[in-house]
Amino acid sequence: MKKFLPHLAAVALFILISAAYFWPAFNNKEMMQHDVKEFNGMSKEISDHRQAYHEEPLWTNAAFSGMPAFQISVKYPSNLIAYVHRAVTLGMPFPANVLFMLLFGFYILMLVMKVDPWLGFLGSVAFAFSSFYFISIGAGHNTKVVALSYLAPTFAGVLLLFRGKYLAGGALMALFLSLMICANHLQITYYLFMLILVYILFEFSSVIRTKAFMPFAKSIAVFGIAALLAVASSAGNIWSTYVYGKSTTRSRSELTDNPKDKTSGLDRSYITNWSYGKGESMSLLIPNVKGGGNRAIGNVSKNATKNVDQRMKQTVASMDAYFGEQPGTAGPTYAGAVTVFLFVLGLFIVEGRMKWFLLAGTIMSISLAWGKNMMWLTNIFLDYFPGYNKFRSVSMILTLAEFTLPFLAVLALERVTRKAGVMKESMKLPLFSKPVTKMRLFYVAFGITAGITLLYYVTPGSLTSFVKNGEDVELFDQIKGGNPTAEDQQVKAYVDEIMVGTEIARKSILQADAGRSLILIILAGGILFFYFRSNFDKRYLFASLAFIIVVDMGSVSWRYLNHDSFVDKKKVENQITPSVADKQILEDKSLDYRVLNMSLSTFNDASTSYFHKSIGGYHGAKLKRYQELIENHIFGSIQAINNTLMSSPTDSAIRIAFSKQPVLNMLNTKYIIYNKDAPPLENRFALGNAWFVRDVTYVADADKEIAALATFDPRNAVVVSEGFKQDLAGFTPAPDPSATISLTEYKANRLVYKTQAAKEQLAVFSEIYYSPGWNAYIDGQITPHFRANYVLRAMRIPAGNHQVEFKFEPTEYASGEKISMASSALLILLVLGAAAMELKKSFASTAEN
Repeated sequence: MKKFLPHLAAVALFILISAAYFWPAFNNKEMMQHDVKEFNGMSKEISDHRQAYHEEPLWTNAAFSGMPAFQISVKYPSNLIAYVHRAVTLGMPFPANVLFMLLFGFYILMLVMKVDPWLGFLGSVAFAFSSFYFISIGAGHNTKVVALSYLAPTFAGVLLLFRGKYLAGGALMALFLSLMICANHLQITYYLFMLILVYILFEFSSVIRTKAFMPFAKSIAVFGIAALLAVASSAGNIWSTYVYGKSTTRSRSELTDNPKDKTSGLDRSYITNWSYGKGESMSLLIPNVKGGGNRAIGNVSKNATKNVDQRMKQTVASMDAYFGEQPGTAGPTYAGAVTVFLFVLGLFIVEGRMKWFLLAGTIMSISLAWGKNMMWLTNIFLDYFPGYNKFRSVSMILTLAEFTLPFLAVLALERVTRKAGVMKESMKLPLFSKPVTKMRLFYVAFGITAGITLLYYVTPGSLTSFVKNGEDVELFDQIKGGNPTAEDQQVKAYVDEIMVGTEIARKSILQADAGRSLILIILAGGILFFYFRSNFDKRYLFASLAFIIVVDMGSVSWRYLNHDSFVDKKKVENQITPSVADKQILEDKSLDYRVLNMSLSTFNDASTSYFHKSIGGYHGAKLKRYQELIENHIFGSIQAINNTLMSSPTDSAIRIAFSKQPVLNMLNTKYIIYNKDAPPLENRFALGNAWFVRDVTYVADADKEIAALATFDPRNAVVVSEGFKQDLAGFTPAPDPSATISLTEYKANRLVYKTQAAKEQLAVFSEIYYSPGWNAYIDGQITPHFRANYVLRAMRIPAGNHQVEFKFEPTEYASGEKISMASSALLILLVLGAAAMELKKSFASTAEN
């Protein structure tokens, strides 16, 4: 027990810290998280189906006219690892469980590194309190932070593996990697594998020198087995996502416009839209180096407008505090002033390849986060690293720097506290002819970090600009738009005054945080200096530095997520309420129709999906062809309808506007919400659930296919790619005015139609085509169907009376669940066996001693 007491104490402190920071979560309160609200809208039909039919629908028609549900809300009950997550986080409520795992996971890594428990605690705090995690939690990026909480212990397993601890390392890696994958944020997992690859390359460089190829080969083999087992535990999700991914916005487009922007995944411009500015990277050291997040200056600092012209104070206080290069951000990625100082110290005094690996990982992280600001490097990864172009928001890779910075910081403290008088020792540095004492290197590290913060405090204008590109022009247009009769010269003079005041306020915000970081570095440096001189108990050193780090990083994170972020659970549950328009539409009990909501951001809001089958929604991986339909046609249709409504139109003018929207009509867009507090507009040109057509237009490629939708008559004609021409071989259109087709039964994953026709007909269905899962049946016999009108389904219907069914039956889900059950059970047994063996060794060693 004596051996385990320090670790039990650390875990107890982690629990206490997590509970204290997120105490409201223990009192039936939750956060108003944007992405969780959108999730509730997107998943409503899925959860209703699950409750009604006790099955996973795997498809939803509630968003983007229909899409697979794999990355929305699908349960994978066969993956037993999901139950392990609750166990390792001690059943605590979200987000306290995530903070606990961030702390505990890094502590596991520190145990593997064999550092002092107090130092391990310090490192855990430095890692877990990065502002990025708290900002992500506040935004509702829950799967991201859960995945990140398992990054450190997964890497701990990798370290054990390459130290020859094959069973313990393999089991530890497999367990936490499986938990990370189960969290379902593959971008974070991908970044971890990038970091592991860098580590393996450094290990291999050592192997080349020592010729120890066999142990390295064993480590690689066990690594592969552990990774395979972890991946297989989430086989149902991964396999389904892999198949689905080929049809999403993360896949290559068949359109040939703007080829330089294309990759085999997302477009370069989309991937790099959220690129960290090079100067913004200093936020790792100074949180508000670019003003923080998109908040009003007055909300960031009450003193920021102190030196602003009295006439401009109120206006300037309402201006955006953020002046970085990203389109927007909730807050900075702050790693901690003390952490960065210790990291720089580690670059000088830590020896061995671990330091160079952590430096390489940090450089890779920061450089790739720059995205379009270092496009040559980004292009290399987009073009030559498989899977890299599937992920958006390149700035997210800064999560690796948030891991490597405290890691090396801990190693630096471990080196300087290893023994008395260690700072008097000299060491040889690359590019230097003479050895340098470690104490002198301490002064250099202190001088670099304190010097940078001092420069930002004294002369911030020489290091950064306080105005965003085009900000003054945008402000001019905004003011001029509200006052069209004002003279341009007067408006420009007014804008100039506002921008002068804004620069003063933003400069004040930056200087406040630069001074803050400077003071923290001086405090940490002073404590270390005193320790080197007096050599007091290092536990007091670690405790005092840990306290400073908690105050430092905790206070910055508190800016973005605190007790005020929590509200009563009922308020969270009632975020989405039906509007006047929603209520009226819900009176229509038809089996199937779609709604276009123009009163909000149609394609970035899922509240409409909560009540209706929506044309829009909120998702980062919608079907590629549907996204292209949005960009090429639906955006234009929305603009055309808006223009009509803004001109005080007659009913006849509105009807004419609707009649000219073939894409909306083929999607069965029956209702248009233009004002949530007013009755919706009813589109009588919506074509319904299915209809027969008499004309077929064949097109050679995707470019011609999507272009043809601009002017065709969807009621009577269909546009078909020549790739599906064989599906219509021998078919001759035979108009039959008496022929009928109607939807008689509706479920998210099963549609039933009744048809009657004297001759064979060609039917078009207002349902999204997705071949890896949807099967068509006529009278119980599976029957081919094909894609039409770029995104819809079509099929030949024989003469007579028939029942037509569409069933969503993707084989990968069921097969993946079987693999998942077997793999997760095997993995758990492996971990339990490895743990039993390690405990046995530990007890045996204790008995011998």
